[in-house]
Amino acid sequence: MTESKPIPDWEFKQRDVIILKELTRDPQLSSRELRAILADDHGIEVSHVTISESIRKMRRDGVFREAIIPNEEYLLFSLFEFQFDPEHFAESWRVAMEEIRADEHTFMYFLSDGEYQWKTIMMFENREQESRWIHEFYKEHGRLVNNLRNSVVTNVLKFGTDPELFDSLNLVRDR
Repeated sequence: MTESKPIPDWEFKQRDVIILKELTRDPQLSSRELRAILADDHGIEVSHVTISESIRKMRRDGVFREAIIPNEEYLLFSLFEFQFDPEHFAESWRVAMEEIRADEHTFMYFLSDGEYQWKTIMMFENREQESRWIHEFYKEHGRLVNNLRNSVVTNVLKFGTDPELFDSLNLVRDR
C-alpha cells in the first residue's frame, strides 16, 4: 500500500538507551542535564555536545519519533476500524487511504493483521464533529467501506511509554 520505511539500523550503546529512557521520563531534559544524569547515575562521562549529537542522529535515523500529543482532556479520542467491500476495493482504496492519512483528525493510522482492516486513532473537538466526519466519509467512500466501526475512548488510563521498554534493545559496548 505505502512505501515501507527501512527499519533503523542503529547500534545501541548503553548511553543511547539511557538517553532514550531519560527523555521518555522527561522530554524537556537538556543535553547538559542528561550529561549530569549519565555521569552521576551511570558513571558514563561524555560531553553535552556528544549527547546532543547522539540525539540528533537517533532522530535523523528514525530511532524514535517525536509528536505533539494533546492532553486527552482537550480532545476526544476515537478508534476507527474500516471493513472493506472487496468488489470496490481495487479502484477505491488508494484515494480513501491517502485522505484518512492526511486528515487533520488522524493521530495514528495503521493496518492490523487477521481480518485485513485499516485502523486509525482520531481526535475530535466533540461527538458532533466526529459524527459529521463519519457522515462525510461515507458520502465520499461508501462504495469502498462495508462498515466503519468507531469506539469512543472514554477513560485514558495510561498515556505514555515506560522507560524500561528500552532495556530490551540490543546493546553494543560503549567504546
